[in-house]
Amino acid sequence: MADSHYLIRLAEDDDEFILGLVPRFVDFALPAWRRRHECVEGIRKDLGRHLDEQPANSYLFVAEDADGERAGFIHLQKTQDFFTGRTNCHISDLAVAPRHEGRGVARALLAHAEGWARDHQCQLVTLAVFPGNERARALYEAAGYGTDLLRLAKPVR
Repeated sequence: MADSHYLIRLAEDDDEFILGLVPRFVDFALPAWRRRHECVEGIRKDLGRHLDEQPANSYLFVAEDADGERAGFIHLQKTQDFFTGRTNCHISDLAVAPRHEGRGVARALLAHAEGWARDHQCQLVTLAVFPGNERARALYEAAGYGTDLLRLAKPVR
């Protein structure tokens, strides 16, 4: 079922499967100062808030396969570019259910994000990814994403 077509729809507040995919965001080597359980808790809390409150400029979309099974999701946020002041589309979160990996779900969600960004007159589509998440980085680079800003961190003790 590689490169199948997916129905991509707005998430609803009962799309709890989204929260079930949160551990996927830390399923690789994290920077030494990051704790897996803290990352999972923070991401789960943020996504739960976005599902419950549906704040302005926050859009969660779910990809479903031909059988209606939820295969993945993407969280888009409208942001303002620091340098130009123009509107950007930031991919805050993107995850694919394990059983749907390698079937084109992430590519379909990225294509949806880019179309959505065009429709909303966004200048850029941005995202952030941990350096250790090599699979996601390869996907993004293959889709034409390149480094814009490099965020560095140092723990203060």
